[in-house]
Amino acid sequence: MLRSILTAAVAAFGLSGPALAETSVPFALDWKFEGPSAAYFAAIDNGHFAEEGLSVEVSAGKGSLDAIPKVATGAFPMGFADINSLIKFLDQNPGAPVTAVMMVYDKPPFAVVGRKSLGVSAPADLEGSVLGAPPPDGAWAQFPIFARENGLDMDKITVEPVGFPTREPMLAEGEVDSVTGFSFSSYLNLVRLGVPEDDISTILMADHGLALYGNAIIANTDFAEANPDAVTGFLRAVAKGWKDVIADPAAGAAMVADRNPAADVDLEARRLQLAIDANVVTDYTMANGMGGIDPDRMATALEQLALTYEFETDPDAALYFTDAYLPDDGSLMLQ
Repeated sequence: MLRSILTAAVAAFGLSGPALAETSVPFALDWKFEGPSAAYFAAIDNGHFAEEGLSVEVSAGKGSLDAIPKVATGAFPMGFADINSLIKFLDQNPGAPVTAVMMVYDKPPFAVVGRKSLGVSAPADLEGSVLGAPPPDGAWAQFPIFARENGLDMDKITVEPVGFPTREPMLAEGEVDSVTGFSFSSYLNLVRLGVPEDDISTILMADHGLALYGNAIIANTDFAEANPDAVTGFLRAVAKGWKDVIADPAAGAAMVADRNPAADVDLEARRLQLAIDANVVTDYTMANGMGGIDPDRMATALEQLALTYEFETDPDAALYFTDAYLPDDGSLMLQ
């Protein structure tokens, strides 16, 4: 059934065969149009996709899991999603035609964001407190690993299921003491709601024992096998878009505002800068360029996932990530 849906979608897009001028590549984001999505708009506005013969339309998403089924069914040939969620999806749906092809968040933004005035400044403070967590949230999905790595007793934490739209407002009103979320999103959403910045604590899980990777570009594997040049060109254009917004976050935020009139340009520039500094530009990506993964670290990440998730088949990084489509012309280097 999945394959038949995919075949119909590929035919509808006209994407079979080698990449041609103006090949249409719809792209599914994980979330709404905010600062960190600026790189993809820069790749459009600055002509990087056009240089690769690609016409790309970016669609907003509803969470870290959102793009995975869209790409697996062929509704979108490319997307942006949490690789840890992808790993679990592929374990539960072996052979589904989707894989990660480019790591973007080398350091994941999974975080617990709390208020110091409500007693949350460090991991140990979470015991005896109320944690707001949206069930589809990528950070919440990794929270049990974070808790285990930090010796937290989950039974001593009251978890309140919340919706994405109500997550930060509930924290701002003191209805919960902390929330799970992406560091750059929850922090600045609280600032926008009037919470004093010196009252906000950001506990980045990657700084507290988490070896996991974050969001990656994902591709439908049938589409990628039929259009390898288009996929490589897409990834090269994305890398150029990231370098554009790293050099000029304010311009990137303005591109976001062009698509999201409700966006505050200054706030989104800050959000973008936070993502750049904490998630995209790391020691590893500065030395090796963006896009790839370290095999030893991925092995550790899979071991951590296995602490709280029972794999149906033996985990193997090759099932979830390939570097076969990454450009080898130096375009991935950040310096």
